[in-house]
Amino acid sequence: MHDLADSVESMEQLVTVWRTMVLDRDPDADVRDLPGIAVRWADCRFAFWNCVTLTAVGTGADLMERRLKEAAEIMRAKSRPGFLWVFEDLLDDEARAALGTAAERAGLAYAFPGTGMAGDLLPLPEPDHTDLTFVRVTTEEHLRAYADINSRAYGFPVEDGRDGLADSTLWKHGVHAYLAVRDDTPVACAATVEAQGRLFVLLVATDPQWQRRGYGEAVTRKALYEGARATGATRATLHATAAGAPVYPRIGFRPNSPVRFYALAQ
Repeated sequence: MHDLADSVESMEQLVTVWRTMVLDRDPDADVRDLPGIAVRWADCRFAFWNCVTLTAVGTGADLMERRLKEAAEIMRAKSRPGFLWVFEDLLDDEARAALGTAAERAGLAYAFPGTGMAGDLLPLPEPDHTDLTFVRVTTEEHLRAYADINSRAYGFPVEDGRDGLADSTLWKHGVHAYLAVRDDTPVACAATVEAQGRLFVLLVATDPQWQRRGYGEAVTRKALYEGARATGATRATLHATAAGAPVYPRIGFRPNSPVRFYALAQ
């Protein structure tokens, strides 16, 4: 069990940032704050923009089971798949122990783990990598490259990633999104956006053929550096996948909030 305040911060950062991202993708998207559940659902092909999360603190087992069933019903009503995010430390001990079984009864299948992280680590030194130059995303070509790297890294069809980011003015002007470029080829990407006085790191990815060379860490440092310069933020947060989790402590992030991702069972 981690500090509850960290888990609340992690959940609130998700809810805040995803509201912005989902409404950027579709101004008519399903963005609702229900009792104990936040819906942030663009119903687009990019599954990460289709999100439901449990938001109440100290939820017991019986209430958790009802909320899981409600979340699954919301997800079934959509045309595109997405994920339910569960911040484990927002549940009480009994609910955490029963989570897997309750999710199965609700028709949900465990998809993958995540970890909320945060740190008072800004400002960072300006990053440098001998292989790379850094290019801010400002054009549709840049945005397609950013989407394609994410699609390849996370195993999505290329069209799904493009459906999430194409034609976004926010990503070209409001988000501090960067490509790491090696020999004119974009190989990694990372972005930061201001949320409640913090910088939130999102959609970090490295093309699979260029992984394990430090490119993801380098471009994340660039996005943090530029985001901090622009906003004056000193604290940063993120949600890491298992693949990315070892990278972020080297930058100064501390793991603080285990997250479970669920999809609808087939």
